[in-house]
Amino acid sequence: MSFQSWRGTVGVVKPTHRPGSLEDFIRLLPKGIGVVPVYLGIKSGTEKEFMDVMDSIKEKVDELAALGVDLIHPEGAPPFMIRGYQGEADIIAEMEQKHGKPVFTSGTSQVEALKALGVTRILGITYFTGDINKKYARYFEEAGFEVLAMEGIPVPFSDVTSLSPYEIYAFIKKEFHRHPGADGVYLLGSAWHALDIVSLLEQDLQVPVLHPVPARVWATQKRLHVRQPVAGFGRLLEEMP
Repeated sequence: MSFQSWRGTVGVVKPTHRPGSLEDFIRLLPKGIGVVPVYLGIKSGTEKEFMDVMDSIKEKVDELAALGVDLIHPEGAPPFMIRGYQGEADIIAEMEQKHGKPVFTSGTSQVEALKALGVTRILGITYFTGDINKKYARYFEEAGFEVLAMEGIPVPFSDVTSLSPYEIYAFIKKEFHRHPGADGVYLLGSAWHALDIVSLLEQDLQVPVLHPVPARVWATQKRLHVRQPVAGFGRLLEEMP
């Protein structure tokens, strides 16, 4: 890899072609960490599509491994979470054994981050509705958390990026007060524009708020043996636990 990636290179499998989260990820990473993205092209966001896409994910992981990256991160929580915590672990073990490189998913980075922040009882917020949220909740329960609720903001998958940060803030705050006792808030998905309200939510709710992008940055640094705090995007990156 290029000398500009002197701290290591992470290959990421992006679920969709939506702009935003990749730029945020690169912006928050320390200088010297390179990023190589490949894309799946998920469009409908249905459970069937998430089930059917795993072979394509494995092909993209193969591609990144062949390019010689140091670390591989297939993004997108749903394709792994709907298979359960152990099902995801089995897939990761298969990938790591095949390529001899560390692999982490959105789910594993988020579980690790929540535990590092001392969170045990979570309120989950997603941009999905219906029974699939029960599978997301079950994933975290299998990982050892008490899930008070996994609430979805009602928006079509194709329109997630149209939500304003203020709409998202209001929805999260309302659900937090509807489900008292949570010692952390978990946000599923990178498509919505919620990164800039993480610190504000933590200030107002007085609990950690975990967004996928900071979790991704934190997990990447951890695996590349880098520790460079970033202010303004929540406790996880500010404290680097």
